[in-house]
Amino acid sequence: MKTAIWLYLFLFLAVFDLHAQYPILTPFAISLGAAPTFIGWMMGIYSLTHLPGNLIAGTQIDKHGSRRYIVFSLMGAGIILLIQAQIHTPWQLLALRSISGFVLAFLSPACLALLAQLSNDPIKQGKYMSGHGVVHTLASVVSPAAGALIVGALGFSATFASLGYLLILSGVIAWLSMPKGLAEVQHEKVTEPPTHSNTAGGKSKFLPVSWRYFALPLVIACAQGILFFELPLRGGGHSSMMSTGLLFSIISIGALFTLSMLFLNRYSPKLRLVAGVLLMALCFFTLAAMPQIPLYSVLFVLGMSKGIVFPAMATLFIRLSGGAKLGRIFSLQSIATSIGSFIGPITAGQLRVDLSPYFIAFVLLMIGMMLLPYFTSRREAHLADPKSILG
Repeated sequence: MKTAIWLYLFLFLAVFDLHAQYPILTPFAISLGAAPTFIGWMMGIYSLTHLPGNLIAGTQIDKHGSRRYIVFSLMGAGIILLIQAQIHTPWQLLALRSISGFVLAFLSPACLALLAQLSNDPIKQGKYMSGHGVVHTLASVVSPAAGALIVGALGFSATFASLGYLLILSGVIAWLSMPKGLAEVQHEKVTEPPTHSNTAGGKSKFLPVSWRYFALPLVIACAQGILFFELPLRGGGHSSMMSTGLLFSIISIGALFTLSMLFLNRYSPKLRLVAGVLLMALCFFTLAAMPQIPLYSVLFVLGMSKGIVFPAMATLFIRLSGGAKLGRIFSLQSIATSIGSFIGPITAGQLRVDLSPYFIAFVLLMIGMMLLPYFTSRREAHLADPKSILG
């Protein structure tokens, strides 16, 4: 439990730093002379460079444990932000965002794998994942508005520098506080035979999870990337950073609302995932087709859907894997997320004049729902909670 508390603290600081940039990156890029199309590529390149980092992280986290990669991501991202505080051209920002994408690719799979390995009990694993969602959401509630306030008071350079120092401090604390022997313990747990058999004919499968499950994190990230691109540019890009920060905070408050509904963990993760994605898709359809509905209310419901989806997705992957090769599982999830986050803002930047990006997000989410396997295989039934409602 002590390790989980430390990990939640590092996650809070990291998420606070990263989400504080959401309402200010687009205005910062515009101040450097970037056009909306270039901004779409800037946001997309960050996710594209996640891919090589995710590929490396999968095997290395299973082999060495999470500690060193958490420290590397936090400190590396902090140093990049310190450099970002001194740049003067859009191309410099594009280069730094691409490097930052690679560095931070290790953080999410390392944290999720570590949390999953803290217990072999599915109920406790679900609680750890819900705790991860709560911490992530709490940080994202206050950080967008805080980032906009700091920029208003100190300017872009001082804001990026202060966020960079905070990330570096988080990395130092992680290095000093996490047990040095934790990597060895994790490695032993990963290499032990899983509770449920993942073998067929005596040969171990590389991954026991169908590729169709990874379509959902891809389309969800694509839709989220479209949203993060569109909100700062509403009204032709003249909306204030403060109001944009408040909109992002509204989304996080909605997520916190559903994350606090602990009774949801009693239901099957697949059922929660389907319900959350359907609710998210309806929110994007509303944004595209019903502009008369207040934006704040739609974003709050959209946040509620996120609070349902992300803990359910993590729990589902843990159950489907049988507790084996979690580093690879969460790295593949991060890869799918990176691809979606790359496609989303670039698509929005290219097509927003002719077609509502929100409608594109709606269509992609519905396709992702249709690809999800709804019939439970024998293996899934063996691994899943027998009390589950669906899958």
